[in-house]
Amino acid sequence: MTDAVIRVVGLGKSYETAAGLFPALKGVDLAIQPGEYLAIMGPSGSGKSTFMNLLGCLDTPTVGDYFLAGENVAHMDKDALAILRNRTLGFVFQGFNLLPRMSLQDNVALPLVYAGFDKETRRAKARELLGKVGLSQYADSLPNRISGGQQQRVAIARALVNEPRLILADEPTGNLDSHTSEEIMKLFDELNREGITIVLVTHEQDIAEHAKRQVKFLDGQVVSDHLTERQGLPC
Repeated sequence: MTDAVIRVVGLGKSYETAAGLFPALKGVDLAIQPGEYLAIMGPSGSGKSTFMNLLGCLDTPTVGDYFLAGENVAHMDKDALAILRNRTLGFVFQGFNLLPRMSLQDNVALPLVYAGFDKETRRAKARELLGKVGLSQYADSLPNRISGGQQQRVAIARALVNEPRLILADEPTGNLDSHTSEEIMKLFDELNREGITIVLVTHEQDIAEHAKRQVKFLDGQVVSDHLTERQGLPC
C-alpha cells in the first residue's frame, strides 16, 4: 500500500472548561491514502471540526500522533511545521476568507508570498489558477464584485496555488445555494480526478455523496468508515 498522506494514531484533544476537561476527540485512528476523496460527517459537537483543525495543523493534539506526508507534526518546531503546511496543504473554508481590499489575483497569490516567490511568478501562477476555475476575466476585480460561488472558486484557486498534495475543505458549500453548491462540488470532483487528495467536512448528505469514502464522528469518536457507491467509478 502507498504511504498514507495522513495517518493519526490515538489522536485526542481535550479543552479546559469551567466544568473541567472536555474530551472533544477521543483516541482516533485513521489513515488517508494519496488520491482519496473523503467526507467527514457528524452532528454538531461530534468532534469533526476539532479533527479537521488538527489535520490542518491549526491546533495541536492533547494525546496521540499525527503523521502528515510521513512526518510526525507533533515533534516539529513552528518553522518546520509552517513549511510543511505550506508545501502539503491547501485550505478551503465555508466563509471564503478573501481579503476585501485585494484583487482576486492578489488573493490567490497570497500563499506564494509566504513561500518566497517573486511578484512576476506570483501573478502568473495566480492568473493560471483563476483560469483553471473559470475566473481569469475577473483577475483584477475585488471580492465584493463577484458572487458567493465565484468567491469560493477563488478560494479554491488560492488553495491550489502552491500545488498541494491535499486539500482540506471545511463546509465548502455551507454559504451557497444548491445549484452553486453542485458546481463547486463538480470542481472538487475534477481536482480529485487529477490526483489531489480531498478531505471535506460536511453535514449535508448530498455533498458527502460526492466523496468516495465517508467517515462519521459521534461523541469524539469514529463510528463508521465506509466506501461509497462512487468508489470505483471511472475518472
